[in-house]
Amino acid sequence: MEKYFKPLSLTWWASAVPLAAGLLVATAPIHDWATIVDTINNVTGSTSPAVLINAGLAGIGIRGALG
Repeated sequence: MEKYFKPLSLTWWASAVPLAAGLLVATAPIHDWATIVDTINNVTGSTSPAVLINAGLAGIGIRGALG
């Protein structure tokens, strides 16, 4: 677990942010966060939540494997 959780690493944050954004967009209907989701969609070009989540997980996994 420690090799994947590196909050002081810029590459970890570059992967954690899309992961969190994807989770937020995927769970938006439950929480009714339409304005936040619209902002995320504008920033990411309406990328699907699955792509954001997978990109975040892949980045964290690759960073853990190389670190």
